[in-house]
This record gives sequence, C-alpha cells and structure tokens, in this order.
Amino acid sequence: MTSGNRIAIVGAGIAGLACAKVLIQKGFPVEIFDRAPDVGGVWSATRRYPGLRTQNSKNTYHFSDFPMPSDYPKVLDGEQMQAYLAAYADHFGLRDHLRLNTEVVAADPVDSGWLLEIRDQGGIHRTSCDHLVIANGVFSEPAIPDFRGIELFRAAGGQMGHVSEFLDVEAVRGKSVVVVGYGKSACDIAEAVSDVAGSTTVVARRLLWKMPRKMAKVIDYERLMLTRFGEAHFHHREPGRMDRFLDGPGSSFRISNLDLIQELATKHMNLRELGLVPEGRFEQIAESTVSLATENFYEQVANGRIVVQRDTAITEMRGGGGEMPAVQLANGHVIPADIVVCATGFQQRVPFLTPYVQRRLTDEHGNFRLHRQILPLDVPNLTFAGYNSSVISTLNAEVGAHWTAALLAGQIDLPPRDEATEQIDVRLRWTEERTRGHHAHGTVITPFSIRNIDDMLADLKFRLPLHTRIAQWFRTVRPESYRGLTTKHESTNPAPPAHPVIEHADVAAPGPSLGAPRPPDLGVPPSHDLSTGMPGDLLHGSQGK
Repeated sequence: MTSGNRIAIVGAGIAGLACAKVLIQKGFPVEIFDRAPDVGGVWSATRRYPGLRTQNSKNTYHFSDFPMPSDYPKVLDGEQMQAYLAAYADHFGLRDHLRLNTEVVAADPVDSGWLLEIRDQGGIHRTSCDHLVIANGVFSEPAIPDFRGIELFRAAGGQMGHVSEFLDVEAVRGKSVVVVGYGKSACDIAEAVSDVAGSTTVVARRLLWKMPRKMAKVIDYERLMLTRFGEAHFHHREPGRMDRFLDGPGSSFRISNLDLIQELATKHMNLRELGLVPEGRFEQIAESTVSLATENFYEQVANGRIVVQRDTAITEMRGGGGEMPAVQLANGHVIPADIVVCATGFQQRVPFLTPYVQRRLTDEHGNFRLHRQILPLDVPNLTFAGYNSSVISTLNAEVGAHWTAALLAGQIDLPPRDEATEQIDVRLRWTEERTRGHHAHGTVITPFSIRNIDDMLADLKFRLPLHTRIAQWFRTVRPESYRGLTTKHESTNPAPPAHPVIEHADVAAPGPSLGAPRPPDLGVPPSHDLSTGMPGDLLHGSQGK
C-alpha cells in the first residue's frame, strides 16, 4: 500500500487528537494511527487502571472550543474522560482520518518525507507521508524494574505487571497485593483494590509531597498550580517581574505561603500520625509531576487496609521450593505478594524510529532536544506533540498544535540554529538541576504550564486580552480563554494549499529548519542510507498513545 502528500500522526490521545483537529482545520491532509481500538491514549479502555481519575476539574481539563458535558461531575473518571475525547473526535470529524488497531512499527526518513511500516489486522503494510507528527505519549511505554528472583516468583504463582496493564479489581479479591511506587497511579491503584484484596502494601523508595484538592475550604490544588501567581512561587530560569520579587524582596512571603500549604496538607492528611511526612520541603512537589492526593488513600492507611513501607525498595522476589510468592525489602521485611503492581513510571522513547534518528533527537542522557518541546533541530519533516506534559495537558497540547500548524505554513520565525541550540542546552541543564533528574527526559514542563503556553503564543504573535492575563494571576486558567487563537488564525490565515511546505512525495521540500532560510534540510546526510536501520492473563496491555 502506498500513499503520499499527507501528514501522519502517531497516537490518538489528547495531543494527537488536538494536533489532527487543528491541522485538518488549516487544510492539511492528515491520517492518525493508533494501535489501540479506541481513542484516548492513557484514557483508553485498554490502559486505564481502576481508580484512574483526572487530577484537574472539568473546568480546566478540556479543549478551548469543546467544553465538558454539563452533566459530568467536577472530577472525571477514566471512562468519562475517554468518552469526552471520543466525542471530540466525532464532533470535529476526525473519525474519517483515524486508523485504529494500527501500529506504526517503523518509520524511516527518506528524501521526500517518511516511509512507514504499519501493522493492522490485515498484516504488515507500507505507506508514506511527507511530514510525521509523533504523539505517542510520554506515558505510553511502561518502565518495569528487573527484579532479582522474578522467575522463582512467577514459578510460585506470583504475577507482576505495570499499573497501566491492570484492568480488573476483582482479579485481586482475597489476594496479597504489593504496589511499587508512591506517585498518583500507585496511590490510586492501592486505594482501588484495598477493600477487596486480602492485603495491600505500598513499597515507596521515597515519599512525595502530595496536595489534596482543597484544604481549609479555601486553598485548592488548582489555585496553586493553575494561576500565574501560583506558578510564580516556583523558581524559573527566566524570571519575570513577579518571579524576581518573590525570589528577592518577597521571598519571605513566598516561603511563608509554601510553608502554610505544607502544614495544612500535613494536618489535612494526618501525615504525622501516619508516619508519612516526606523529607524535604513542600516546594519539591513541583520538581517534576505534581502529585494530587488520592481520595480516601490516607483513610485506608489509617484503618489498616493499606500499609506503606516507606524509604525502602524490593531487593529480591521470592518463591519456589514450596515457598509462597513474596518480596524481600531492603529494610528486612518479607511481604507476601500474590500480585505485584509496578507503578514505576514510563520510558520516554520512540521505538519505531531507527537508532540513527533517535541519536539525532536526544542527548547522551536520552533527553529530547526539541525547540519549544516540538521541533527537533536535526531531523527534517518531523515534529512532536504532547512532549510538553503539564497539569493542563489539553491546553498545552492544543496551543502546541497551533504552533505546529503555523510552522508548517511558514508562519513561525525560528531563531538562528546556534541560539536555539543554546536555549535547549540551558533548559535541559536547568531542568536536570531543578528536578534532580526526574523530568521524563525533558518532556515534562510542570509546574510551568502557563509559561510554556505564553512562549508558544509569543511565536504565534497572539496575545491574550490584558484583562484575561490580569485575571489569570489569581483565577485558574480556563481553556475557553484561548478559543480566540483558533478564531484569529481561521480569520487571518487562509487554509493552506493541499500540500503546504511539502510538495508531492517524489519532490518534497524539507520541512522548516533552525538557523537557515526556509526551507533547507535539517541535517540528515544525503549519503547516509537510513533504510537499513528499519527495525523491522490478569494483566492486559496495549500500546498507549
């Protein structure tokens, strides 16, 4: 199968759908691939674990031109969020562009764009595109520890898998469950199974600060993380006037605010009584991903349904020789474990790209080197969507989609290459120091969601009304405030021709580049033949997008 003259998007989650919608509205031919049978990415029925809920309220976690249904609760469960994304796809006519149950297994850059190898229910096929958008998700490839003794553990009947593969609460009824991790997904799944499992133990290498949705009926999670004033409480590498004030003359005010939130959170969740006060200051909550407290988790700890083994880790899995499956901890405890659920994060990688291309995308530590978290410097005809993961991912993804569309239409003024390189180097060094290495290889921008949006809007030459910006200092950011972005570009930028920037596959022009007149090649050597690099029970998994 061959085709051309189109944009291929890998992934039908939040970022992939938003990018497809914007590009289609701008007149670009688009096809979306996802190996799951439904849209939604992490919200897909094939991946959502019991207890999965949105961290944000429906007032902040939606697209600018597609509000949540009025009859939805304030906080959505996984099924409701997936239904919302499916409705979004239907409303904007994305179904005709979707190829579900279709996995991209290889993507090989060629002179005219990309050659894709895809696998669907009919087998392996090849197709082509002029521009590739990778929206496979920074939370799509599970990271599972390689524990010593896993074979003996499984031989004794023990089961282990990633939290994203755990779909059925009833499967653990009466069994001993060990959850590895202390992030939101770890606490979510532990709470969800705690009333049906025989025992539930959380093994936490390091306790994290968490924040309840609301404390003292006044301070809530969204006011801290989704206002400009809240964002200004955390150090940024390019401080604005308020940032400089809170880091300088107003530092005591900033510290007092964070200390107050820390004390309120500690009391609200009874952390002292439970022996679960994390080390360090509350400000560390924003080191990478902000962790919202799971409803009823600490109550289940208090009543004994959940046991937290803090500041320790699994050193060995046990079983065999008549021994029941169990895990040995570094603190000396041996915990019975019929089922081990690893809430241990995800790998940020793009397995369908050739090793050569992957090396040109990342640094020696595997961090993605992307301008605006979207555009690689050294690979042509390629952009990323959703690699600016935040606490308002819907809005960051949507604005990023407009940035990509403008880029492909030649409407983004890119900095010189050496300047862009320096910007990326500085950002990655600063992020590494700020998060102590916990930044998902440069793809997480928390807690600076609004700052990321501002940067992209500046490139788009779009400015929010002054009254909106002022209101955002103390009121939570609302996606509908950005609806004018679509309206502005629809009214001032006519739809591009059928093949904008990139011509027919046989004579395609390379995509936009940093540091040279548009549109030069971004740097894949013509003499380099990339085609040779093409890679050719209880727990149920799927490729998430």
